[in-house]
Amino acid sequence: MSPTRLSTVVLDAHDAHDLAGFYLRLLGYQVRAEEPDWLLIGPPPGTEGLALAFETEPGYTRPVWPTRKPGDQQMMLHLDIEVDDLESETARAMAEGATLAEYQPQDDVRVLFDPAGHPFCLWTQPSQ
Repeated sequence: MSPTRLSTVVLDAHDAHDLAGFYLRLLGYQVRAEEPDWLLIGPPPGTEGLALAFETEPGYTRPVWPTRKPGDQQMMLHLDIEVDDLESETARAMAEGATLAEYQPQDDVRVLFDPAGHPFCLWTQPSQ
């Protein structure tokens, strides 16, 4: 086994605390550490899930997805969040501040943008 492991994904935003608040509500996570321009959140003790950190970046530029023209700030990564009920969780994410992407590439996935413009996907296991 490798002595290294991925523990956290860090997202930049104009305001780390505002964006962290969105993901705290969406994922039911808890604050693990906090500084003036940085926050670490993660799942409650005893539950699985990857930690997320948020860093205030004054020069942050919202990504564009899908890329429309050369020079646009492209998406560097996105979060995949598995849900049991795609329709209700999409509505809940939007009520918390997410925006539904115009382009939806699959029936069992919903692409949304968080309040800072990072794309993320809600997805569900296809029916068998």
